[in-house]
Amino acid sequence: MIDYWLGGDQHHPVDVQAARAFESAYGPCAAIFRSLRAFSGRAVRHLAAGGVDQFLVFGAGVPAQGNVHQAAPGARVLYTDVDPQVAAVGRTLLAGLEHVDYVVGDATDLESIDRAALDRILPERAVRPVGLVFLGLAAFLDDPALAKALDAMYDAVPAGSMLAFDFDSTELAGHPQALAMMGPAFHMREPAAFGALLGRWTPTADGIVPVARWRPDGPPEQVPDAFWGGLATRE
Repeated sequence: MIDYWLGGDQHHPVDVQAARAFESAYGPCAAIFRSLRAFSGRAVRHLAAGGVDQFLVFGAGVPAQGNVHQAAPGARVLYTDVDPQVAAVGRTLLAGLEHVDYVVGDATDLESIDRAALDRILPERAVRPVGLVFLGLAAFLDDPALAKALDAMYDAVPAGSMLAFDFDSTELAGHPQALAMMGPAFHMREPAAFGALLGRWTPTADGIVPVARWRPDGPPEQVPDAFWGGLATRE
């Protein structure tokens, strides 16, 4: 669905049907996801400009366009997703790229990520800063699970590492049909309360803001503030 909204070609008719059904309940979703992908690119470029050249991406989905290895050319990037089919598609799309791979992995269980792939793609992950990309997942974890996952990520990387994160605001509360489509496991959060869930991660001076307003390249996209996020540092 997201690939369809981004204008890609790595999706199936059933994805288009589902995307259009959601659009009928909440019209601006395509523009919102394009804005979120743009935020991801800006965050990764910011990290790369600061010297981060190794990234671990959680819940990556189909890496068809606007992804980490494209925003930070030459970086070492390991993509993960809990869905084996998605990971298989990802490996096919990334075949032939040096220092880039895609494996099955659960953001709530770092031990599920293949150790051999970590050693091959991110051999210096314990001694040099890592960029962790955690986008599109917070909404599907309750507060205890989210806090635990972020805490484990903090322990898994050295000082100077940074976390790119986002979460769903309460935007869909005003759109009950769309909210119902997300199912009972969908979690919306008030921006003022999200900081506590970061635990030991320290947000940068940019703060936690609507993603369209995080260091925009020009005038911010005019989209609803459905996603908030930012960067946080491992001290």
